[in-house]
This record gives sequence, C-alpha cells and structure tokens, in this order.
Amino acid sequence: MSELLTFFQVGFRHIVSPDALDHILFLLVLAAIYRFRDWRDALWVVSAFTIGHSITLALAVTGVVRLPTALIEFLIPLTIVATCVENLVVTDRTRAPWGGRYRPLFAGVFGLVHGAGFANYLRDLFVDRVAVPLLGFNVGIEAGQIVVLVCAAAAFALVDAALRAAPVRQVSRAPLRSRVVMVSSCVAVVATVWAAQRAPW
Repeated sequence: MSELLTFFQVGFRHIVSPDALDHILFLLVLAAIYRFRDWRDALWVVSAFTIGHSITLALAVTGVVRLPTALIEFLIPLTIVATCVENLVVTDRTRAPWGGRYRPLFAGVFGLVHGAGFANYLRDLFVDRVAVPLLGFNVGIEAGQIVVLVCAAAAFALVDAALRAAPVRQVSRAPLRSRVVMVSSCVAVVATVWAAQRAPW
C-alpha cells in the first residue's frame, strides 16, 4: 500500500472515529443553519474551515509553529460553543452583519485551531518525509468531513420533515429554526462540559 493511501486512510478514520467527536460536533453546528438549497453558502464556509485547518496542520507538523496540546484541546470546545452561540443569537441571517457573509472568516479562524488539534495527532506518526503523509492525511480528513456533512444533511432533512409533520408545534418557529435551536443547544452543553474538563489551569 502506498504511503499516500496509508495516510489518507489514517486521516479518514481519524475524522469519522468516535475519538474525533469534538471535530464532528463542530461540523454539525457549522452546518446546522443550512438546507440543501443553501449549498453554495455552506460550501464557502466548509472551504474556509478546510483552508484554516490545512494551514495550521502544515505549519505545526513541519515544526514552524509549536502549540501546547493542553491549550489546543481547551480551545477546540470553545470554538464549538462560540458557533452554537452564533447559531442561537442570529435568528435572521439577512439582518446579520454583512448579510451573514462573515461566516467563512469565522470558520477559517476556528479551522486554524482544529488544524492544530489534527497536527498534535499526526506529528507522532511521521518518521522522515513530511509532504506525502501530510497530503494523504489532509485529503483523508476532507473525505471524512464530506461523509460527516452528507450524513448530517440527510439527518437534518429528516428532522425538518418530522417537525413539519408534527401535529403540535410552535407556529412562530419554522422547522429550520427549531432544528438550529435544538442542535445548537444540545451541542453547546456537551462542548461547555468538555471546555470545563480541559481547562489548562
């Protein structure tokens, strides 16, 4: 098996593994506000997240940047909480600052933090050469993210359909908004607990 394929599998397994639940939950809350018809907006956000974590992953793995593991493990759940809060606070995307177009920047900055988390995992696997393992791992991460996001989109569509079909529901709250509140609130609780447990002080 080629080195590229080996590290592709390592990256893919890392993102879909239960051990990567913090990264999975971040992707879920990042995607929670979108529907299938919003795929262009979602693509910009996910691409920005990818660019962000790719930059930090490359810098950290090659030794250009050294980041304390304890600090990164604490910051990752904070990025999740911040995304949940943004989901809950911004009820009308058309009235959000810059029409909500700040989300790619938001995702890119948080991607920098998550990339450092990936790097801490990957650095121990390197022996000599960096380029091929780094490429394979990063492509594997992206493939894993696509699988997570496709599954999330299908689950969100089912939740929306169930909310629309429910005999009793709040008339003032659309199914999409109900889904965003439900997902963001649950994930925020989990991430807050993680942040408290991982506090480096």
